[in-house]
Amino acid sequence: MADIKLDISPMYEGERIRKDDLWVELGGPKADGFELSLASSMDEVQDGKVTVIGPDLKDIAEGSTIPFGMIFKVAGEKIEKDLESIIERRNHALLSYISGLMHLNQRYDIWMRIGKGLKKKGVTSWVEIFTPVIELYKAEMPFIEKLEITIVTDPAQVKAELAKAMDVYKARDERAKGLHDEDVDVFYGCTLCQAFAPTSACVVTPDRPSLCGAITWFDGRAAAKVDPEGPQFPIEKGTAVDQVSGEYAAINEMAEKRSGGEYSRMLLYTFFDAPHTSCGCFETIGFYMPEVDGIGLADRDFKGATPNGLPFSTMAGQTGGGKQVVGFLGMGILYYFSPKFLQA
Repeated sequence: MADIKLDISPMYEGERIRKDDLWVELGGPKADGFELSLASSMDEVQDGKVTVIGPDLKDIAEGSTIPFGMIFKVAGEKIEKDLESIIERRNHALLSYISGLMHLNQRYDIWMRIGKGLKKKGVTSWVEIFTPVIELYKAEMPFIEKLEITIVTDPAQVKAELAKAMDVYKARDERAKGLHDEDVDVFYGCTLCQAFAPTSACVVTPDRPSLCGAITWFDGRAAAKVDPEGPQFPIEKGTAVDQVSGEYAAINEMAEKRSGGEYSRMLLYTFFDAPHTSCGCFETIGFYMPEVDGIGLADRDFKGATPNGLPFSTMAGQTGGGKQVVGFLGMGILYYFSPKFLQA
């Protein structure tokens, strides 16, 4: 990557691109967007190839917000379908290694921004960005032997490919619903969001998928197996301190260690006492309403005021960043289908 125009380093992870520095906005609250990884056979992937369907970067007016899709076809001896979500989720960190590129959220909620700094460097094409991305991903995830990327910017094609992606996400989620906490001896932790949320320490169990909605227990298991030094890691479940609230000594120890001592307890199934940390990538937010002793829920596409008078964006700002806020909780939609959903 020595002769390319991009600066790529972990030091840029967590960089924010504000409106004054914006060249192009991709997806987000104003346009469709998605990211999809597909496990493929070796002969189905043309390693290093980047295909663009729709307008190239140089043809997009400065300040525009456009529909955007990324499809990564991956292959390798160790590649399995359970790794698809993990590779997608690593986009959040690895694409953020690029100076002048910001990546937020996941799946069908991605929100990316490209800064004017990349334009000043002379970058004109999606190929110039995503060709080195292929090299970066293979270096960071050695189990990827071949990687081919398709970038979709044509609005009609984004909509069509998004519909296909939604079917893939649904199939993954349906598989996850059949497994429960009592069926396993190991949970999984994830610290992928710590560049943006330094004290965030996520726990993924069969009955409590990740709050970003992108990682199930199966995904965590696959990631920890092929990348033991990566951001997903096993947590031996052990005996519950309180099964109703979802308190486990092993999770408390993990939370204290991974949050840098910020928290010493973290309960899986409650809004109260010591709730799970929330990063900022959560699909939805829950909020307690003491006036009616009830719980409100809002997703990030809801733009109005909620019953507590606050919009999603305000509550997300108060709750995200890896904080543990009693009465507020970031959650993935798949968690709603759990028999342990907010049971305490």
